[in-house]
Amino acid sequence: MGVSAEKYQQSLDFLFSRLNYERMGSGKYSTSDFKLGRMQELLDCLGNPQSQVRSIHIAGTKGKGSTSAMIAEMLSAAGYRTGLFTSPHITCYEERILIDGRQIEPEHLVDLVSELIPVVEQLDLQPGNMSPTFFELTTALAWMHFQQQRVDFAVMEVGLGGRLDSTNVCEPMVSVVTNISYDHTALLGNTIEQITREKAGIIKPGVPVFSGVTQPEAIAVLEEVSREKQAPLYLLNRDFNRVDEPHQSLNLAQTDGSRLVSAQNQQNIQVRTPWSLIDRLPVTLLGTHQLTNATLAVTVIDYLRQKGVMLEESQLRQGMLRLKWPARIELVQKNPPVIIDTAHNGASIEALVETLTASFPQSNRILIFAATKDKNVEEMLEMLLPCFQTVILTQYLSNPRRIPVEELVNLTRATQQSTGNTSQVMITESPEAAWIRAKEVLTPDSLICVTGSFFIAAELRELLLGTTDAVLVTEPC
Repeated sequence: MGVSAEKYQQSLDFLFSRLNYERMGSGKYSTSDFKLGRMQELLDCLGNPQSQVRSIHIAGTKGKGSTSAMIAEMLSAAGYRTGLFTSPHITCYEERILIDGRQIEPEHLVDLVSELIPVVEQLDLQPGNMSPTFFELTTALAWMHFQQQRVDFAVMEVGLGGRLDSTNVCEPMVSVVTNISYDHTALLGNTIEQITREKAGIIKPGVPVFSGVTQPEAIAVLEEVSREKQAPLYLLNRDFNRVDEPHQSLNLAQTDGSRLVSAQNQQNIQVRTPWSLIDRLPVTLLGTHQLTNATLAVTVIDYLRQKGVMLEESQLRQGMLRLKWPARIELVQKNPPVIIDTAHNGASIEALVETLTASFPQSNRILIFAATKDKNVEEMLEMLLPCFQTVILTQYLSNPRRIPVEELVNLTRATQQSTGNTSQVMITESPEAAWIRAKEVLTPDSLICVTGSFFIAAELRELLLGTTDAVLVTEPC
């Protein structure tokens, strides 16, 4: 580290001391707390770095992070210096701001925060709730870093919703809406139409929109907003689609010393875009939902190719092959299989269950589960419980939004009673204790799955892999 640990920690302390909605339940704030005018004022004071970088803006209920990473990797593989902004982080703050897959250096982060502080101090003095939040400052830092490092493209993932998200001050070449399902309903609305309208808030006049939504009511909203903004709209299964190519049966194998892949993990798809037919596109993330994300990502890239961005099909494949996206149905250990996933709503849990059923034959499945307040935990449990013989309930420690394990026990018992489920339920007070219990009940035909919240996935992933991903994948638990 080219900067003192003290200065680095002071920079992080400054950022995390700001109002941070990631650590608050949605009952404590509303859409009135999100002010694009405040974000724009902050960027004005910084010289509007977002206006100096070509960007791709991506919203959606789930899949937006994976789709963002896929697009960024393909651009990087073609030699373009590519920024990627995502949230939240799993292990360290710098994960949110990447260039060509590399995190922002601590010394660069310290320098940028030192530029931010006097601007923030001035905004704090202004009337009208102009004090920037944690996420607004993080977004600004990303734009500053990308502009100073002269990236060719910045792929920007929306944090929450779209219309009022602090990323929505960008001037994108392309807007993307991955899909729509129920999440953050207290803020975004209780219907698919309401949620879609919030996501569609990223659509800009004349800027093409690419979407993987499939519900008729969501499509209707996207079509309406796109017409109003005179933005060309490209829809999955109407304007572009995929065909799954044959692949081998599951065969777990180790690659590059730390990362696990499988034949299912390496299946190929054929993508038909409005301009091209792209064969043998590899998808290196587990789950059929990732095939849809890949179809959307490569269609966006193919559009950029039509606009003069030079990318060869071989570079698309190269980028997709080297993609790594932690904690998204991630196989972190193979003997026994250990899966870590950030699923935290009905749609993402459904994708996880589908992937486990299709790709893992183990008959003794062990679930480590923790959840976040304001989520539909009953819906998640109804889908998860039938798939696991043992359920270990716990609570993550890093964020106050956790559901206390005692409350989680009551929700689980009620779900079991209403559904007739008979899975064995165990109770622990921490992720580490949950992992110890899971090892105690292992059999030769076991699988362990960690899910329910981004935060439980992050804590257990760090427990198992540390901060370097240096895991001995050939060793048993």
